[in-house]
Formats: sequence, structure tokens, C-alpha cells
Amino acid sequence: MEKQILLVDDDPLLRRSLSFNLDRSGYRANTAASGEEALALARSDPPDLVLLDICLPGMDGLETLLQFRSHFAAPVIFLTARRRELDEVLGLELGADDYITKPFDLDVLLARIKVALRRALAAVTPIRSPLVAGDLTIDPTAHIAAVGGQTLDLSPREFDLLYALASDAGHVVAVDDLLTRVWGTGYEGEPQVVYVHVRWLRQKLETDPSHPRRIVTMRGVGYKLELEEV
Repeated sequence: MEKQILLVDDDPLLRRSLSFNLDRSGYRANTAASGEEALALARSDPPDLVLLDICLPGMDGLETLLQFRSHFAAPVIFLTARRRELDEVLGLELGADDYITKPFDLDVLLARIKVALRRALAAVTPIRSPLVAGDLTIDPTAHIAAVGGQTLDLSPREFDLLYALASDAGHVVAVDDLLTRVWGTGYEGEPQVVYVHVRWLRQKLETDPSHPRRIVTMRGVGYKLELEEV
């Protein structure tokens, strides 16, 4: 069954050209020019994935994302002309699955869409086993991670990153390896997404995030999850 993608952008030329290319690539594309229109459309025809412009008239992309997250589980990829890292990081913190900066290469966008849809499917049918690493426990089926019995409030990406590190606890995991395992091959050459998510993980996992003892940086190589005794 073809996947339905909801494209939300106030540029009519981009909506026409991108929806045409999405249709050619085997997807069913719906379009909306505003956040309000997109939410109404999604209620009547729920999408499998949302491409969401950050600069929208009326309700902007960040507010629209919050509204989507309250009602829908479909992955959301931001389309943004803003190059400031703040916008990208804020979007990810609010629950976006990915972002891509305009102007973008169509093949790159299609690769990101495939990764996001594949991750969404994997989240529905998890096959990973529970892990215990020192005082850290991770249950992928229940999507619960806890340290010393205290449950951590993690985003899906943070959870997957912690699982990847815990899978090789006590050993260094290269940044490129983390990119492939957590984000997919469409993220090659973008180590900054790992750096950002490691920073967020440390804020939730470390007693003193500025002096981390659990997720240790191995400069020039990657990261290592140090085991803490139960």
C-alpha cells in the first residue's frame, strides 16, 4: 500500500513540484498551505508522514508540530529556509523526527523520507531485546529506560541512541557507526546530529552534564557508555 505524505508549505510552486515528484516516487501526496489547513486535512485523512515548513502564515511550523504531536504519531520532517541551528534544535526538541534545509536535493529528501518511514514501522514492531548495563535498564518493547530505578524521559531518538551505546557498554562506538545505527545511511557526513543528541542525553542521564561520567567522549573517535554499579 502506498504511503501518504502531507506536505505543508505556503509556497504554491514548491507544493506543486514536490507533490508531483512524490507521486512519481510512489507516494500519495496531499498538500496544505497553512498549519490550520494541514491539521484539518490530517483529521479527515491521517498521513503516514508530514513534510512541514517552519515558516508558515498564521500558526507557524513549531506550533503546528506541537498540535500534530498531540493528535498523530506520524513522523514529521521539517523543511526550513532558516539556517540558524536554534531553529533546527528547537524543532527536534519539540518532537520533529528530522529536518532538511532549503534548497534541498530531491534524492536526499526521498532518502530521509524512507528512513523516517522505516523507523516508524520499526517502532510499531520492535525486535530489539531488553538490555541491562550496570544500573541502566532499557526495555525497547515498552520504550522505557531507567537509571537506578528512576525512569528517564527520552525522545525516540534519545532512546535509540542510548540503546545503541548500551549495546556496546564499556566500548567506544564511533560517531559514524551511531549515525548509521540510529539515523540511517541518509545521514552520512552529518555528525552534528549525534553531538546534539548526546548533549541532550547527558542532561537527562548525568549528575553533572558539564562533566559527564556515564557517556564519555573519546576525542576524534566517538562515545563510550561507562558502566555504573547497581
